[in-house]
Order: sequence, then C-alpha cells, then structure tokens
Amino acid sequence: MTVEETIIEKLHKLPPDKQREVLELVELLEKERVPKATPTLRQNWAGALREYGDKYTALELEKISLEWRRD
Repeated sequence: MTVEETIIEKLHKLPPDKQREVLELVELLEKERVPKATPTLRQNWAGALREYGDKYTALELEKISLEWRRD
C-alpha cells in the first residue's frame, strides 16, 4: 500500500470535523512548499544621467549621483 493510499484510508475513518483539519493542514503544507517569487532587478535609472555625459566625466557623474542620493 502506498503512502497516499494509507492516508486516504485513515482519512475515511475520521469524522468530518477532523477531515476538515486534515484538509487545512494539507493546504498549509502546500503554501509552504511554493517558493516565493524573487523580486526582479529594476534598472529604471539606466540612462538617467545621459544629458550630463558631455558636461562631466564618468567619475564626476558618479560623485554627483551619490550626492543626490544623500539628499
């Protein structure tokens, strides 16, 4: 007899309120099993300093952007 068959057999012997508890436990276990989605890396900032490219060097732009973040 497989594990699934054993569980079903035992489940049939339980009263309805206990069967409901088993169902809730199974649903809880299903939720735990589903991996959480990892957030995607947003790069909506890319190109934001393009207009300053011919006025400043890359190093100067980096320093300016760090100052903006502190504000």
